[in-house]
Amino acid sequence: MQVKTFAKKWLPPAFLESLKPLHGRAIYFSGDYADWATASAHANGYDSALILERVRQAMFRVKSGEAVYERDSVVFDKVQHSFPVLAALLRAALENGNRLTVLDFGGSLGSSYFQCRNFLSVVSSLQWGVVEQEHFVRCGKADFETEQLRFFFTIAECMAHALPNVVLLSSVLQYLPQPNKVLDNLIAERIQYVVIDRTPFSDASVDRITIQHVPPSIYPASYPCRIFSRQSFLDRLQGHYDVITQFDSNDGRASVKGLEFAFGGMILRKT
Repeated sequence: MQVKTFAKKWLPPAFLESLKPLHGRAIYFSGDYADWATASAHANGYDSALILERVRQAMFRVKSGEAVYERDSVVFDKVQHSFPVLAALLRAALENGNRLTVLDFGGSLGSSYFQCRNFLSVVSSLQWGVVEQEHFVRCGKADFETEQLRFFFTIAECMAHALPNVVLLSSVLQYLPQPNKVLDNLIAERIQYVVIDRTPFSDASVDRITIQHVPPSIYPASYPCRIFSRQSFLDRLQGHYDVITQFDSNDGRASVKGLEFAFGGMILRKT
């Protein structure tokens, strides 16, 4: 009997589901660190010039039409849509006279913009501002900036350019040393919608700090990654934003040292 057939027949569906994000990509998580500094000391970091260059080359392929979509420096010939994110963006546009202005925090070189732009072609006014690390912003400004897609060094700079009605946080909060500080800063701006996607949540009562390992086939790197306590995360939003819905992301489920977690998202509207 083949291993794949055996697994489907005898292993619990939940266990098989937990393997999906790891199979083929070889991304895995390790450790249970006391603080971010300790985890950082055991990882390479996310600010590597190699990562930027891999993403840059992938985005050039998208820009030239050779590929249609890029995510984490991997190119695809078919867009993998996040339909909950699209629904949130279109709802925000509908509530604002068919105008959409997005603050895409940690948006790389515009990955989510290129992922969503076909669906957003019906929006009469679209402005997409990416706030990123300095070397990403400089690259974005030099190679990929357009009238619709702009790059900014800070949240304040983006807010000064055009007042957003949506904040997009896709696969970013878990990699920040102080995610709660960033979240509090964004909450203080009272932006109408906050859309979270591709973020790891568990049912634990506290966050878990781990290290995420990326295979050389994507780019050789490891960096600290926080697994959020879902309830603690929701408690922080109380009184500021209403949770319209929560959803599962395409990244699936995983586990680290006995902790099961799932990548997911939330659509939040200002209270």
